[in-house]
Amino acid sequence: MHTTETTMIANDLMSLGATDIAALIARGELSAKEVTDAKIGVIQQRNPQLNALVAERFDAARREAMHIDARRAKGETLPPLAGVPTTIKDVIDVEGLPSTGGLPTRRDHRAAHDEHAVAQLKQAGAVVLGKSNVAQVLIFVETDNPLHGRCNHPSDAARSPGGSSGGEAALLAAGCSALGLGTDIGGSVRVPAAFCGIASIKPTAGRLPDTGRLSVPIGQLGVQSQLGPMARRVADVELALRVLNPGHLVLPLSDTVDVSRLRVGVYERDGIFAPSPGVRRAVREAAAALKAAGATIVDFTVPDPREAQAIFFGSLTGDGAAGMKRLLRGSRKDPRVFQLVASLGLPGPLRRMVGGLVGAHGQKHLSALLAVAGNRSVDAMWQLAERQIDYRQRFLQAMDTSDAGPLDLLIGPPVATPAFSHGATKDLGLPGIYTSLYNVLGHPAGVVPVTQVKPGEESDRAASSDMAEKAAAKVEAGSAGLPLGVHVAGRPWAEHQVLAAMRVIEAARR
Repeated sequence: MHTTETTMIANDLMSLGATDIAALIARGELSAKEVTDAKIGVIQQRNPQLNALVAERFDAARREAMHIDARRAKGETLPPLAGVPTTIKDVIDVEGLPSTGGLPTRRDHRAAHDEHAVAQLKQAGAVVLGKSNVAQVLIFVETDNPLHGRCNHPSDAARSPGGSSGGEAALLAAGCSALGLGTDIGGSVRVPAAFCGIASIKPTAGRLPDTGRLSVPIGQLGVQSQLGPMARRVADVELALRVLNPGHLVLPLSDTVDVSRLRVGVYERDGIFAPSPGVRRAVREAAAALKAAGATIVDFTVPDPREAQAIFFGSLTGDGAAGMKRLLRGSRKDPRVFQLVASLGLPGPLRRMVGGLVGAHGQKHLSALLAVAGNRSVDAMWQLAERQIDYRQRFLQAMDTSDAGPLDLLIGPPVATPAFSHGATKDLGLPGIYTSLYNVLGHPAGVVPVTQVKPGEESDRAASSDMAEKAAAKVEAGSAGLPLGVHVAGRPWAEHQVLAAMRVIEAARR
C-alpha cells in the first residue's frame, strides 16, 4: 500500500471505534490488511515520542489480517472482532513475545503460548499488534521502568499516561490501536483511562481473573486483580468484555437497561484526598447527563473511607513486600519501587514510629499509609479478611438505605487530579481511594471521558507542607486542556448497568 493511502486510512480510522472497524471489514468496505498497515504506520509515527509499545509482532499481524480478508472473500461469516487492531499489556502472555513487568532480568523471556484471554481475542478475530509499557511490577500509577523506560502522555510529554496499564491507554488515545487489554488491582486500567481520555472497565471480582505473577503475589486473594478491556469508546469496551466473559456467567446487554429507572448516588470526594475543581465539575456534568436521561440522582457519602484504605494497603502489603523483593532480585529498581519496598520492609514497630514522626511533621497522608501497610502475621491477615467482609456489608447497606431507596450505581471521581507530571507518584502515590475502593469491594467499575480541564480551574488546593498535597498542587498547575473522566460503579455482576450509564455520559459529551 502506498504511504499516502495508508496515511489517509489511518486518519479516517481515528474517528472509528473497534465495532465500526469490524463492521466495515465484514462488509468489505475496508480490508483487514489495510487497517493493520494503517495502524502500524501510526505506531511507527507516534511511538518514538510515546514509548508505549515495547514489543511488536507486525509481520504476524499482517499475516493474520490477510487470513481474515481471505475468509471474507470466501463468504465466511466473520467473528465479532475480525480485523480489529489490538494491543496487550506487557504482563499478559502473547505467544512469542516477552512478558517482563519492567524487569531487566526478564528481557529475554518469551511466552510459549497465549494467555487464555489473548487466545479468546484472537479467536474473535482481533489482530494483535504488540504489547504495551507498564509500571515496574505494576505497583505505581505512572508507566516507567528500568527496562523499557518512561511512557509519555499523548497530549503532553511532560506528563504520564498513568499506570500500571499506561502504555495501553497512551496507544489507544493516540490512535495506534483500537482495542486494549490491561489488568487492574487498584485502578490500573481506570487511572490511565481517566488521564488519557478513553474508556475502560474493571469487572466484578471473579469475572475475568488476572492470574499473572509479575505483580503483588497472587496468593493474596482478598483484593483481586482483574483483566480489564480498554478502548476509545464504551461500545468497544462492552464488546471486548462480552468476548472475554466466561460462558457460565450472565452478562446482559447494556441496551437492555432502562436508565430512567436507575437510582444513582453521586459523590465528589472520597473523604481522604481532595479532588481538583475540574474533577468535581466532571462528576456534576456526568450526573446531569444521567438526570437528563431520567435517572434518579441523590447525594452519597463513601462510608468509613479510612477502613477501605486500611484493607487495601494492608492486604497488598501483608507480606512486607517479600513477593516484590523476589521478583526484583537481580534487577535495577525504579526509585519509586525501591522506596516502597524499603518502607514496607521496616519492622512493624519501627514503621509505625516513623509514621508517627512524619505525621507530627505535617505528612498526614504518608503517616496514614505507614500505619496500615506492611508485614502481618497470618492471623492478622485473616482478621483483615474478616474486616473486609464486614466493610462490604456496611457499604451495601449504605447503598440500600439512600433517601431515594436502594441505589443501582455510584458515580464519582476516578482520581483526584488530572494526569500526573512525571515523577509525581514519588510523593503523591495513589491519592485517596477513588479507584482502590472498588477493588476492596469487588464491585464492577468503569471510567468514561467527560470533559477537559478549563483555564482558570486548574487548582484550588490550599497551601500545605504535606508532600502529597504539594505534589498534587504541582500536578494541577498548567493542567488546562487535559482530559477528565468520571468513575461509574455498580453492584456485583451488574456490569450492564455500569456500561449503560457510561454510554449515556459518553453520548452527552458529543
